[in-house]
Amino acid sequence: MPLVFQYGSNCNAARLNEPERLGGAAVQRGRAQTVDEYELAFDAWSQTNGCAASDLIRAPGTGRHAWGALYDIPADRLRGRRLDGLKTLSGIEGSRYEEKAILVRNLQDEEVEAITFVVRPLDRAPGLWTSSVYVGHIVNGLRAHDIPEEYVFHMIDTAVEANRNALVAAEEQIRLITDLRAGSSAL
Repeated sequence: MPLVFQYGSNCNAARLNEPERLGGAAVQRGRAQTVDEYELAFDAWSQTNGCAASDLIRAPGTGRHAWGALYDIPADRLRGRRLDGLKTLSGIEGSRYEEKAILVRNLQDEEVEAITFVVRPLDRAPGLWTSSVYVGHIVNGLRAHDIPEEYVFHMIDTAVEANRNALVAAEEQIRLITDLRAGSSAL
């Protein structure tokens, strides 16, 4: 079975294994941390969640390593479309995400290769907001996998900052739209 690293809402095993998702097909293998430096971002709009979803962005020189959960997922539940109506992980992740091989450090402190899903570069959109429900899935998943609380707080701060940036962007757009009343052009 392929080893999969989940860093967003699917690090919550209960969510990932819901009947309308993988229905129990994902087997937990514990927590893991990226070997290379990565930062979490909320830069992809999710129709399913109605908010910005998480992404892993390479962050060389930052000293930041993302935490998440490892799962064994059967190959026939990893990608593609199934004729029996069951979902695959790639179907759950959606078209804005692409599969990527990544090195992570597992519970035994071994470097292992895992599959993860990151937002396609052309689908990254700064200035999006995320929801407390979505972030709550991540927090619950991280805590259930005994991720250091310092990282949990950092992830929460990242979500708050994304929402602050979205508010600033929205306020600027309100100003530009309001300026259209005076006959000036925002373009």
